[in-house]
Formats: sequence, C-alpha cells, structure tokens
Amino acid sequence: MIQPKNITYPDPAEPAEREAASLLAATAQASLTTAAQPGDAAPTFKVALASRNWVEVPDAAAHAAWIWLRVAPDGTGELIATQGCFLFTGLSLLQQGLAPDQQAKLSAGLLLPATFGFHRPHYDSCLTQYWRSVRGMDEEAHIRALAEAGFTHCEVNGLQAHLPYEETIESEYYPQFYTYAAGFNHFIDTELTRGLWPAHYLEANLNRLKRLATLAKRYGLKPGVTMFEPRNLPEKFFTKYPTLRGARVDHPFRSRLPRYCLAQDHPITKRHYAECMENLMTAVPELDYLSIFSNDSGAGFEHTGSLYVGRNGGPYMIREWRDHAAIAEVAGQSIVDYMANLQQAAAKTNPDFDVILRLEPFKGEHEHIVKGLGGHLTWEGPSMLVKGYDLPYPHPKYPENFGVAGSVFHTWMDDAEQPALEAAKAAGHHPILHYSGSGVQNHEPLLGLPFPRLVHAKIKALAGIGAEKASCFGALSHSTVTPYWPHPAVIRAAQFTPERPVDEVLLEYATSLVGAELAPTLDQAWQDMEEALIWQPLVPLYSGFGFCWQRTWDRPFVPDIEAIPAPERAYYERHGCFQHNNPGLVDLGRDVLFDLVTKEMGRKMTDDMDEHLFPRVHALVDRLQQQLDGLAADSPAAPVFRDLLDRVRAYRHWAIALRGVCSWCAEVYTYTETDDEAERTAAMERLQQSIDLDLENTAGLIDLLENTSSELLATSGVGNTTFLYGEDLPELLKRRLDLTQRYRHHPPRIDKSILWRPTPGTQWPEGWM
Repeated sequence: MIQPKNITYPDPAEPAEREAASLLAATAQASLTTAAQPGDAAPTFKVALASRNWVEVPDAAAHAAWIWLRVAPDGTGELIATQGCFLFTGLSLLQQGLAPDQQAKLSAGLLLPATFGFHRPHYDSCLTQYWRSVRGMDEEAHIRALAEAGFTHCEVNGLQAHLPYEETIESEYYPQFYTYAAGFNHFIDTELTRGLWPAHYLEANLNRLKRLATLAKRYGLKPGVTMFEPRNLPEKFFTKYPTLRGARVDHPFRSRLPRYCLAQDHPITKRHYAECMENLMTAVPELDYLSIFSNDSGAGFEHTGSLYVGRNGGPYMIREWRDHAAIAEVAGQSIVDYMANLQQAAAKTNPDFDVILRLEPFKGEHEHIVKGLGGHLTWEGPSMLVKGYDLPYPHPKYPENFGVAGSVFHTWMDDAEQPALEAAKAAGHHPILHYSGSGVQNHEPLLGLPFPRLVHAKIKALAGIGAEKASCFGALSHSTVTPYWPHPAVIRAAQFTPERPVDEVLLEYATSLVGAELAPTLDQAWQDMEEALIWQPLVPLYSGFGFCWQRTWDRPFVPDIEAIPAPERAYYERHGCFQHNNPGLVDLGRDVLFDLVTKEMGRKMTDDMDEHLFPRVHALVDRLQQQLDGLAADSPAAPVFRDLLDRVRAYRHWAIALRGVCSWCAEVYTYTETDDEAERTAAMERLQQSIDLDLENTAGLIDLLENTSSELLATSGVGNTTFLYGEDLPELLKRRLDLTQRYRHHPPRIDKSILWRPTPGTQWPEGWM
C-alpha cells in the first residue's frame, strides 16, 4: 500500500477518529494534522466519520453501514466509515484482507458495505465473564482487536473481583455462578437497596465498567451489558420488605439458602428497576444495549415454567387455579413489561437503547413474549426456530447427537429460518442470531484452536437468510495470546469482503505468517484440524464449560472414585461444581438429576472417536512435527508451526480425556448393572485399557504444559475456579497420575444413594439413616 505522508482528522474529533488517525500516522511515519473542515487542509489523507460529510461517497446511500477507502498514488485519500469502530477495520484491511481486484480500485475509491450493521461480542469470556482472571489479558488490545475484526459493540459489565460478593454458607456452591453476567446490584444501588452490598465493592465494579466503556469508545465500539436479571436480593431485604418477595430462584442442589427475586409487577419493583437503569446510564451514558439472560444463576422471571423458577412467584401476577396456558400468557406479558420499563428508563439518556432477551428458556411463554416485542425490544438466540432448547440441528456426522445449535458444529441454517426471520421483521423486531467464534462453550479451556472455515460458513449462512444483526458467542476469547489464530481474519472477511472465497482469505493470511512457499502447508493444516474436529461428538456438559466444571483433567481416572480417601480427593473436589450429595461427585455420567452420558451413548461416542477423530488428529500431529523438523531453527515460520502443533496436541489431550469420560460411563455402568461375570470381566478389561491411555495422555499433557512457549489454555493468574484452571495445573495433573495408578484396580462402584447424604456436620436422629 502507498504510504500517506500527511494525515488529517477532524477538530473537534471523536475519540475513535483521533485514535485511528494516530495509529495510521505511527504506522506510516506520517505527520498528523487536524482541520475543522476538509477544505481547510492541504492535500492529505483524511480519517473521519461519514457523518462529517468530508467526502461524497458514491452509492453510500444504498447501505446503512460501510467503509470507504481511497489511496491515491501521491498518498492522499480517505478512510471514512459510518461507525468509529469501522475506521480500525479499515486500517486492518489496508494492511491485509483486500482481494487483488479490490486493491486495484483503491486509487479510485472502494466502498465496502458491512454485512451486519450490528455485530457484537456476546458473553465475552475473557473480558467480562468467567475467564476474566485469565493471565496475560490486555484489555485494550482485546478491544482494539474487536474493532479490527468488524465488531460494532463491546460488552463491559465484568466484575473487578475474582469472585462475586454474595451471601453464602458452608457446603454451598451457588454464589459462584454470580461471577458472570453480573447484574445491576453489583454496580449500582437505589434507595431501596442501599447497604445490601458494600459501597466499595459497587464502586470498584462500576469503575471497571466505566474504564471498559471508555476503551470501547476510544475504538468506536458501542458499550453494552449482559446481565442475569431479574436477580435475587438477600433474605434480609425481604425481612424488611416482605410484600416484595417474588419468585424463588435458587438451585435445589447447589444452594443451601433460599433465594428470591423481587415481585416484578409491584410498582415499587418497577420503580427500583427503572432507577437502576437510570443510575447506570447516568454513570455510563454511552451504553447502547442490555442483554438479559434469565432463569439461572440467581435470576428468574416469576411464574415461568423454566429453570429455576418453575411457575412460582409473588401474589400480584396470577390468581390461584389458573392452568399452565393462562399462567404462561400472563408471565410472558410481564416479561415484556419488565423489558419495556428498562428501555423507557434508558431512553431518557439514549433513545436508541436496545433491551434484548435470551429467549430459549421461555418455551411456554414464547409466543406471548414475541408478540409483545418491537422497536427497541427484541430477542436473541442461535436460531429463529428457537422454542425451548429443542432445535432442528443434529450433529453433522452423528445424526442421533442433537443439541448442536449455536456450537462449532452448527454451520448451516434450516430452510425454515428465512421465512421466520422475515415474519419477525414484518412484526417490527429484528432478532440477533449468534455464532460460535472460539472454543468458548465448545472445547474449554483451550485457546486458539483453528476452525476458520466453520466460522466463516456459519456467518455466511446467517447473512444468507437475511440476518442484519449477529453476535459472536464468547467473543474472540483470548486473542492477544493467540497471535497466529486465523479467526479474526475470517470474521472480518465475512463482515466486509464476503464475496472473497474463504480459501483465498486464509491463504493470504497464512502467507503473511509464513511466506508464500509455506502458506499452502499452513492453510492445509488449519483445514485438517477442522476436518478432524467435525468428527468429535458433542458430549453433554463436557464439551463446554463442564470440562473444567467436572475437573475432567485433574480428577483421577479410576473405576471407583470413592475408593480414594476423601482427604486425597479434596485438591480437585474443592474446585469442582460438586456438592456433597451430587451424583456427579462419584459418577462421570451424571450431574445432579441430569443424565449426561448413558451406557449406550458412552460406548458409541468412544467408538466414534477411536474410528473417526483420533486417526485424523494423530496424522495431523505427525505431519506438523515433520514440517517443524524440516525447518531451520531460526526460520520465521518455525514459531508459527510450533504454536499450531502445540495447540493440536493440547486438543488431542483434551479429546482423549473426553473419550475417557465416555469410556468410563460405558464400562462402569456395564460392570455395575450386570451379574454376568464374563461381561464384567470384559468391561473391566476395556476400562483398564482406557486407564492406560489416560496415564499416557496425562503424562503427555504435563510435558506439553511445562515445555511449550504458547499460551494454550485459559489459565487463571489468580487461582483455580470451577470455570478455569490455575497456574498449578501441572502439579494437579501429577496428583491425578499418582492417584490413578494407586487406585486403578479397585472394582467399579457407584454409590446410588448419594442423594440422601446429609450436609457435613448434620446429625440425624440415631438409627434414622
């Protein structure tokens, strides 16, 4: 690209205009000037928002969101965009990402319409959610990467603390769920709730929210919040105001204290939430949206038939003896009223503020909610066909494996999606459809695993049904420590150069990393990785956050977990999502009352991985190692191939552990459910073979973690939590090795009566249990 000699931006300027112009000037080693009007400057390269009208852009009126690029041979020209964030996308495209025919048009000017005028990170794992204590996180670099990849928004409501400040008692897990999607009560209060949370705690969290919003504005991104609401209040609040008690929302296994939300239709509750919204907007007036998750993690709408509310609530919404259909109608209408109350409060500061509802939990209330939406009230999910969690998206390789909607395996849209989207638009609201752009909720805690063609295919499929609003679940994960990860490049391409074949985009990006000669080899390795990945079955819970939640890597892999004395198990149990009477404590196939992996599922998934997944992964590891061995030690390409090799190896270690879960369920269930000695013997032999594989796998993982220079995992720099491992993972793995070797030969056993165990310290009447 021809380098500009002088760069001009407006005076006064928006922060994004100033920052983009400064970045370009530093890169091009050009002088930097300001001008009140475009004619005030000598021939120069202009950086400005489209609203300045500094340049007449041909055909711009036909598009709602766009970038205009022009670079003349003398270094003059323009970078103009409808949104400040797109100025940074334009800068990145000038460096890389334009097709040869587009580059040839730069001297005359190139208009690049945005595929999505609304394109936000959703549940930004490392910036605001349960991975925010990840080591090596550079918040500003992460936010700039969002802008460069073509995002328009930034999620900013992450807690400052490692864990939330919440009431709790011994043996209770539930408050740890409050660490993500933090609600109003963790940032601001009203006269009604003042004193329930310490003022210094609220101030620290709000200051972090403000700081992230300021960074977002610097890069032209619109800040917003994702919250679990309406959230519960402490019991002492309801002792003071008993008539405001609404739905009970605690989890029957993970809670030891009852927890209640406010009665959402009460005038005092409505006033409280309106003031919460107004107070937050006063503190951060640039906020643009609120995304509401509910029915989990201390939040719930009254009388809905979903987690964890189950049609309970305060006295103001329904009378006794109504049937489920009548209750669902009233509950659905109340949800819309709740959203409208928040939007009206926010609109006092920002009339265009959106309130968005995650719709899947509300199967019974679905039609009543959707009927009430419109304008700045809308919903989001992985599909237009969402109604509850049952969606018509089976695994692409294993049709019996349902539930892949929104995951890495969901790369196409059903024929019924487009008519449903058109109907929603006609009704006055435009849902936001999300895609998986990273390993979050797919193969946690791995970072930087490439599946770029799958990501590109899903984004193209969304655009193909006419979606204008999209969100990337998990955001870009921890992209600042994955310098060779191709996903930002393909997301940007799908957003601004969708006509370019993805193969061309990836080959160009590979060339920038390793040169033209080795680029096809690197690109083929990316493709081989995702062609292997697509053969991985989706194992309920474990394929997402449950992998860490169940302590899958550091938990000993033995036939009878409780053969290990309790003090020797404490090192991993204290960090897992376990309760003293949770079957998941002793049974890998269950969690509370959920059956995760049955005997039949376990056997089939084990066989499927052995037949289809691992041969492909093993072959890729061998090819990458051969490629690396053939490079000179000082080759610029060596770090790139080494990084990819280590990430594929990490995935192999992860997948073998996943296989172990499936094998354990198949063989332990077989052994404990039959009296046939031959069948028991065969099951034990197969399980011992899996243990041999696990021991080898664990030793290999230790070696990888202790010797790699790449950041392969989301690793907390603070300490272990249920959602991610700490820096002591290699030591925990060594304990797993030791305990597995010592207890591997105990006969399989599962305590089927674990549900009835009392909390520690409980003394039943003598002889009662």
